[in-house]
Amino acid sequence: MPTSEQELIDPVGSADQAALPRIGAARSDKTLPRALRGVLALDDFEEAARRYIPRPIFGYVSGGAETNASLRGNRAAFNELAFVPRVLVNVSERTQKTTLFGRPYDAPFGLAPMGGTAMAAYQGDLVLARAAAAANIPMILSGASLTPLERVREAGPTAWFQAYLPGETGPITQLVDRVARAGYDTLVLTVDVPVAANRENNVRSGFHTPLRPTLRLAWDGIIRPRWLFGMLARTLLLHGMPHFENWGPRVPLLSRTGERERGLRDQLSWPHLELMRRLWKGRLVVKGILDKEDARIARESGADGIIVSNHGGRQLDGAVAPLRVLPGIVAQAGGMTVTIDSGIRRGTDVLKALALGANFVFIGRPFLYAAAIAGESGVGHAIKLLRDEIDRDMALLGITTLAEMRRERLMDARSFDGLEIR
Repeated sequence: MPTSEQELIDPVGSADQAALPRIGAARSDKTLPRALRGVLALDDFEEAARRYIPRPIFGYVSGGAETNASLRGNRAAFNELAFVPRVLVNVSERTQKTTLFGRPYDAPFGLAPMGGTAMAAYQGDLVLARAAAAANIPMILSGASLTPLERVREAGPTAWFQAYLPGETGPITQLVDRVARAGYDTLVLTVDVPVAANRENNVRSGFHTPLRPTLRLAWDGIIRPRWLFGMLARTLLLHGMPHFENWGPRVPLLSRTGERERGLRDQLSWPHLELMRRLWKGRLVVKGILDKEDARIARESGADGIIVSNHGGRQLDGAVAPLRVLPGIVAQAGGMTVTIDSGIRRGTDVLKALALGANFVFIGRPFLYAAAIAGESGVGHAIKLLRDEIDRDMALLGITTLAEMRRERLMDARSFDGLEIR
């Protein structure tokens, strides 16, 4: 494989970060595929994906719930913090390698679970798993995915599995057994979806799962021929009709009458987590924690870690931004691993979350957009962009390891140190 292409798919590999050439300021790289040459940051993937993905599917991915208040609030929380850098520090040996659950990773971020990835990107779940494994970072496969969980684990040995489960012993036992047989070492239970969210944007854009074959959907595909032929037609021709594979009965992606079964998720409660702990021998993570008391109960129920999350603003509109409650949750965590997602888009966001006590962060939508517009090369490029930002930001902050990213490196962006405002 040519070197330039390999660097896109495996931007770091197993080499130590200190051995890599130091990055400079952002610039367009003429060696990149044309679709990626103007992409200088994760946010740039969104507009490119908007032009590629049919409107209903793009709306499903990009939108939140109701007024999108939580979606906006996630970003606002990061903007309210400012850095206090130190200078004249030798930062030439800086590294962003980190350890999570005893396993070393080459960066402090991973790919968050995203349902229906393969609706937007050709073989999307496999693309994300392979790119994450090549970069030695974790990728979490969503239980709402269109690819059998066994295939994803084979493609990406750094993959975790995320489950949506009802409050019923039978389905819980069956899924835990299946995930274990597939070779996963980390199981994530999402707990903030007792009922379906009110995603009005889905109704307005004509989105439904499974997709309804309508004239509106057909037209949205026709005016985006790259998606129509490069994703949908290619998938149907080479692999047949995709199905939702890992949650309830198999349902095809396209169906006039099919419905996805949610099960009794409003009955899921702490005893079910304790049941999972008894059944599951690997690492158990709870996703969707926003209250510090829930963090304490998760720890006492046997969870190895939590993901502080408001589901990317996609469930309860008006839910607090995870960054705002992170310090209090970390204080209750004891020895439990605390990670965070929702709204993280820049290397500076990653470092702010680490400074407030997170051990690791997860990022979703930008990597899905990258997979849609440029496949594995796109995801590799997105990973490299974020790694480069973190590397540059560490140098500018005057730190050489992520452990040095502590709360004293931050202050309220709206305050004046030592000055009382009346």
